[in-house]
Amino acid sequence: MRAILVVIDSFGVGALPDADEYGDAGANTALHICEGVKSKNVQWPNLQKLGLGNCTELLGYTLPGCEAVQQPMASYGVMAEASSGKDTTTGHWELAGIELKQPFQTFPLGYPSFPDELIGHFQEQTGYTVLGNKGSSGLAILEELGEAHLNGEGIIIYTSADSVFQIAAHEEIVPIQELYRVCEIARKLCDAYRIGRVIARPFVGTVGNFTRTGLRRDYSMLPPSTTILDTLQKNGVETVAIGKIGDIFCEQGIDRSYHDSGNEACLNRLVECLADCSKKQQFIFINLVDTDMLYGHRRDIVGYHDAVARVDARLAEVIGMLNDEDLLVITADHGCDPAFKGTDHTREYVPLLSFSKQQAAVDLGIRRSFADVARSLAAYFKI
Repeated sequence: MRAILVVIDSFGVGALPDADEYGDAGANTALHICEGVKSKNVQWPNLQKLGLGNCTELLGYTLPGCEAVQQPMASYGVMAEASSGKDTTTGHWELAGIELKQPFQTFPLGYPSFPDELIGHFQEQTGYTVLGNKGSSGLAILEELGEAHLNGEGIIIYTSADSVFQIAAHEEIVPIQELYRVCEIARKLCDAYRIGRVIARPFVGTVGNFTRTGLRRDYSMLPPSTTILDTLQKNGVETVAIGKIGDIFCEQGIDRSYHDSGNEACLNRLVECLADCSKKQQFIFINLVDTDMLYGHRRDIVGYHDAVARVDARLAEVIGMLNDEDLLVITADHGCDPAFKGTDHTREYVPLLSFSKQQAAVDLGIRRSFADVARSLAAYFKI
C-alpha cells in the first residue's frame, strides 16, 4: 500500500482570485506554455490522458494541445492556496497540512534588501563581507558580482520576491561544506525575521561563463506544527523524501531522504523506490524542481514545456509500476509563468490529479486548500 505525491514545481494553471494583490493578475503557467509552443507541439500525452485538460476546464478555459478527455484516467480538480504567499515552503507545507496564518517576511528588491542588523550579525558570525544585499535573479547577480567575489571581496547575498536569503559562492573560493556552514549560521539568524528559506547557491566557471551547480541546498524554517509526514511516520508508514523535500521539512517526519539533484535523478530514484516492494505501507514525496529553477524563473517557455514533456514521458513507466491499491497524486506548489512579467513565482491555482487502478475517476472540483491532499493521504492510510 503506497502513496506517491509528485510535485511538478511551479506548474500553475491560472491566477487565483487574489492574484492582483501579488501583482500576478493574468498569470497562467500551463496555458501560456501551451500557447507559446502552439497546440500541435504540446507533448504531454500522459498528463492529458490523466486529465490535466479536465482540470483547467474547471477554471473555464481549454488547454490547447492538452484538451480535456471524455474518460480521464485520474480524478481531477484544482486547488487554491489558503495560505498567504506563493513560495516553495508555503506551498509544500500546505500540501502537508499546514495553512500559514502569518506569511513569511519578504524584503525590498532594491539595495539594501536586508536590515543592517541582520547583515551585521551575518558578517560577524561567518567572517565574510557581504556583496549584493538586493533582489536579483540568480544568473544576473553572478554576472554583476561574480568577478568581485573571485577577487576576494566577499560572499554574494541576494533575495527575490519570495522570502529567501540566498548565498552564492564559487566552489573554488568557498568549498561546499564551508558554504553549508555559512548557511546554517544564516538560518539561525533569519529565524527572527521569519525568512522562509536560506538557500546555498554554489557555482563554478569563469567571469562571463558562470554556471550554478547541482549542490544547491535549502534551509527552511522548522514547520510550526506536525505535518502529514509526522502523522504517517508515527503510525508506521515509511516516509520517503526525494529531491528538496527533506530540506523543505528540515528532515522532520522523514525516514529516508534522498537529496537527488534535477528531475532525471529524482525520477530515477522514484523508479528505484517503486521497484522495492518490501514495505507494507509507504509514502513517497517527490519534488521535480527543474520546471521552476531552470525554466520558470528564466522565462524559458520552450524549456519549461520540454521539462514537463520529459516528466510526462516517465509517467507511463511510473504508472506501470503501481500495484492495484497504490495511489499516485500529481500537483504543484505555486506558479512561475514563463510568459509573465519579471522572474518570480506567480500566485496560481495548481492542478490535482489522483490516480489509482481501483478508483473510478471523478470530478474533484475546485478545492479551497492544498491541505486537502494531506487529509486525503490520512484517509488513504486509514489514519
